[in-house]
Amino acid sequence: MALLEIEDLHVEFPSQGAVMHAVEGLSLTVEEGEVLGIVGESGSGKSVTMMALMGLIGFPGQVRAKKLRFAGHDLLGISDKERRRLVGKDMAMIFQEPTTSLNPCFTIGYQLMEALRLHSPLDKAGARRRAIELLEQVGIPAAHTRLDDFPHQMSGGMNQRVMIAMAISCNPRLLIADEPTTALDVTIQAQILDLLRNLQKERGMALVLITHNMGVVSEMAGRVAVMYAGQVMEQRPVAELFADPQHPYTEALLAALPERGPAGHRLATIPGVVPGVFDRPGGCLFAPRCAYATRHSKDVRPELRDWRGGQVRCHYPLGDAERHEAIERDGPVQLETLA
Repeated sequence: MALLEIEDLHVEFPSQGAVMHAVEGLSLTVEEGEVLGIVGESGSGKSVTMMALMGLIGFPGQVRAKKLRFAGHDLLGISDKERRRLVGKDMAMIFQEPTTSLNPCFTIGYQLMEALRLHSPLDKAGARRRAIELLEQVGIPAAHTRLDDFPHQMSGGMNQRVMIAMAISCNPRLLIADEPTTALDVTIQAQILDLLRNLQKERGMALVLITHNMGVVSEMAGRVAVMYAGQVMEQRPVAELFADPQHPYTEALLAALPERGPAGHRLATIPGVVPGVFDRPGGCLFAPRCAYATRHSKDVRPELRDWRGGQVRCHYPLGDAERHEAIERDGPVQLETLA
């Protein structure tokens, strides 16, 4: 049994008399010790998916699923008390922006020791010693003197290290890193990613890495799920996905990487934007932006199906030998975003 099992997850928000489908029919699994990368544009539902898992979707958002299980616990049916035992101990999350996640009114030490006192039998002195050890593990110099600092007295990179220390403080079985290098310079980004990689290997914990950076995924993950408009479009081992993408959206994301384009040419772009509340297509959600879209794509929503050692949600996967005939038969349409 997988450590994390998500089946047919829906997260919805009412908006101006309509419903925003932030996540629609998403299914994922994460094994013990696995590193899963989740990529996609802003608005694809990556962070919302993990917040639903953590129980952080507040009113008026609605979460429903056929299955939402972690380590044998039904996350849809557990009580608030049971969830508090899991979150922060067995399941932890590093949020996007440390300066907004850390409370400016309390010291670093207070916030770090709070989780330790809550989820372990340590007394105050023991929690302080453990907090110093954690800060040293994440590369903060003179850790014993930094416990009494407030978040504003530390740099963005140092605050991100504090967030990582808090997340790993109770040795979680699953760590979710949501854009852990946002707003950090390139050198600090590399240090944070190396730190996460080493911690994951040392502790054998499962890691879900949410990012826009395909290069980061290629270095960190063993498997990658590509999300778009709340759905998984493709899910495959990372090496195979980079070498031979099967969904047009994955192909377009990879084509936008600088190293993939010819020298001296403009970077490739994907026309249009992720659909919102009032412009959600009835057929394939990517059809209005897809260079291979047909009338069939616009009218019929594809299902996520097994394909080449993974899964793909497309009527015409790029590796399908009959796709050109199918596209000609079903009738190509002009990109709506360019019309």
